[in-house]
Amino acid sequence: MTSDPLDRYRFPIDEWALTESSFESANQGHTETLFAVGNGYLGMRGNAEGGYGGHSNGTFINGFHDTWAIKHAEEAFGFARVGQTIVNVPDAKLIRLYVDDEPFIIAEADCISYERRLDFRTGVLHREIEWRTPSGKRVLVHSKRLTSFTDRHLAVVDYEVTLLDSDASVVLSSQTLNRQDWVDEYAATANSEHPIDDPRRAAAFADRVLLPRFKKAEGGRYILGYRAANSGMTIACGTDHRLETENEYVESSQIDDDLAKHVYSIRAKKGQPIRLVKTITYYTTQAVPTRELADRCDRTLDRIAEAPIEEVFDRQREWLDAFWQRSDVEVKGQPAIQQAVRWNIFQLAQATARTDGGGIAAKGVSGSGYGGHYFWDTEIYVLPFLTYTSPAVARNALRFRHGMLDAARDRARELNQLGALFPWRTINGLESSAYYAAGTAQYHIDADISHALSQYVSATGDEDFLIAGGAIDILIETARMWADLGFWRSNGKQTFHIHGVTGPDEYTTVVNDNLFTNVMARANLRAAVRRCTAIRATSPEEYARIAFRLELRDEEVVEWAAAAEAMHILYDEELGIHPQDSQFLEKELWDLENTPASKHPLLLHYHPLVIYRFQVIKQADVVLALLLQGDEFSQEEKRRNFEYYDALTTGDSTLSASTQSIVAAEVGYRDLALEYFLAALFVDLGDLHHNSSDGVHVASTGGVWSALAFGFGGMRDYLGTFTFDPRLPEEWESLVFRVTIHGSRVLVTLTLDDMTFTVESGDGVELYVRGRRVVVTPEKAVTVTLTNEPPALEGAPSTSDIEGSLRADGSVIVATMPTDVIDLPGEYIQTE
Repeated sequence: MTSDPLDRYRFPIDEWALTESSFESANQGHTETLFAVGNGYLGMRGNAEGGYGGHSNGTFINGFHDTWAIKHAEEAFGFARVGQTIVNVPDAKLIRLYVDDEPFIIAEADCISYERRLDFRTGVLHREIEWRTPSGKRVLVHSKRLTSFTDRHLAVVDYEVTLLDSDASVVLSSQTLNRQDWVDEYAATANSEHPIDDPRRAAAFADRVLLPRFKKAEGGRYILGYRAANSGMTIACGTDHRLETENEYVESSQIDDDLAKHVYSIRAKKGQPIRLVKTITYYTTQAVPTRELADRCDRTLDRIAEAPIEEVFDRQREWLDAFWQRSDVEVKGQPAIQQAVRWNIFQLAQATARTDGGGIAAKGVSGSGYGGHYFWDTEIYVLPFLTYTSPAVARNALRFRHGMLDAARDRARELNQLGALFPWRTINGLESSAYYAAGTAQYHIDADISHALSQYVSATGDEDFLIAGGAIDILIETARMWADLGFWRSNGKQTFHIHGVTGPDEYTTVVNDNLFTNVMARANLRAAVRRCTAIRATSPEEYARIAFRLELRDEEVVEWAAAAEAMHILYDEELGIHPQDSQFLEKELWDLENTPASKHPLLLHYHPLVIYRFQVIKQADVVLALLLQGDEFSQEEKRRNFEYYDALTTGDSTLSASTQSIVAAEVGYRDLALEYFLAALFVDLGDLHHNSSDGVHVASTGGVWSALAFGFGGMRDYLGTFTFDPRLPEEWESLVFRVTIHGSRVLVTLTLDDMTFTVESGDGVELYVRGRRVVVTPEKAVTVTLTNEPPALEGAPSTSDIEGSLRADGSVIVATMPTDVIDLPGEYIQTE
């Protein structure tokens, strides 16, 4: 890819905002995602306030979903039974404008000027348009929209209209519409840019989802309440209106089960602004009656009405000032990259900030992709950013997983395992993946959650979360699962094996001794042993309570330790690499270099059985293990593994590029590391995977931060020892980022020649830079001169580098591709 895939005439560079200077209807789905606003609880896609046309008019509440029965073509015991899909909640951002009875429809309007701007410092989406009506009148339309970071139930639309050259009749119709069920004559066309059967998209509901339970209209205030048909979740949406103008006007109202409408008919004079401030609030629960939720809406709207609306915008700016103070990453001398970095970090705030004990969905609250589900992506790609910049939010995300523990225990029993098995994809705690081979079989999610928990405690020192917070239960129950799932073999020495699982690579399923799974399970077992041993030594009474509550026996802890040390870690002497699983190297090598781009992603063009027969990788698997458990591999092993598996990785998953960037940087492929980083950086901004219309790839935005801090910044945290071995791209002047360790926020400034650490808050930290111990205190910044960087490696690994190598059985590895019958001459195609 080019370093900057954006049209800079349409999207000019601004290091603190994303601005669009012209409207194009062809890719509205993409820009609706780019300009969405959210706070982790509530999200509104970047649709025009008029609500006409578009791709997907969406408003989403994190975790608010309905359920449906999964119907398998062939049933089997233990298959997932209950599907869960996020609901498109009532759309309250609608304000429709008519001038002399002509509707303002952005896709059809004669726009003299247009600008839409998402400001990363204020958290406000601005839009300003000068519209020439069919009769030639000029109208200035300016709107501001936010979802509040300080009040997670609140959103505001501030809409202003000014006639520039003549008087006119103006109508503002402010609406709340239940789009999930209502047949809207102006509904989005959903002109998808990818196939309707793309598994990355959300499942559609066949029946009515939101059952009306409450409605109220009082003055300019409206409240609609619903109950989800199957999940039983309840929701109330309230809106309030303030009109500010010197013009004469009358107003009217209408409320039905699925539509609330407040209409202002205005005799507008030239130059007299018309400002409509619409405050919006949503409340959702598992089962609380909608009338009570309506009361909560009233209280919020009353409170907001007591003060000027500007205070809401001021509080938003103050919150973001603090966010950027601890989270900003600066790439000096690279303005296009700087803008993209801040857009990605801002998306992390929008997906996580006010989850407040809820989960973090794969698309945050920016779209319905993946059905609003939570995956292991959260723990591996998003939690590092939160742990090192916003630890309180990380703690909440881990509390959410802890809240799912009982359901995970039930799922383990259903699959004949002890302990707990967390679902691969879920909203309500139940496994929702209908395709078990690439879903349920990904047992590694247990180890991923345990890894994130251990990383959080290591970085924060929050031991209380383990004991009083009960998070130690996660380590214990997941360790139990691994000890029960694995088994012992004796062949000269005792080894511990894990069979019948799927690693992160979804192009290789249900295998034995998947390297990533075994390495992460080993870390999970060791963490459980280490924490149990420490608690027993320092807090014997607390340990006794834990052991009693969980019926934990001393023999179990001994067994975990033995299983961890005997874990079977595959290694191929001939190739000098760790096989991805016990049979991976026996497969044919997919010739990726000669696979046309039109055949990507492979999962949309080849049956899974075809893909499973080849050495081909959807997303980093062994390479991810090299990152997460890097202290278990030598530098030579990392390089050889990276070179082998990088050549086989398709890039079909947005989870891959950031990991490949980090490990490429570590082993010496500096140019390739930057290339992968840019692929992750622009995956949504440039719509590189052609599905950004379904929402932001939140895991990739987290991966961008990791690529900066762990890749180019070279940071690692192994068992509480914090090290830095940086690899700054030669084109960059410097890289500046912040990390919070044990309550101390440290500013890290990296150049090609040195690395400086400055304590911005807290007591200071101890860390290591390329083996040199450094103690950083508030009194004085510390600068370390960088030496001994390994030489850069040129080019990129290729399947041609692998071809001709020998397998352990002496056979020669040759790259090939599956036969594409469609492309064969007609006489080879069998027809009726």
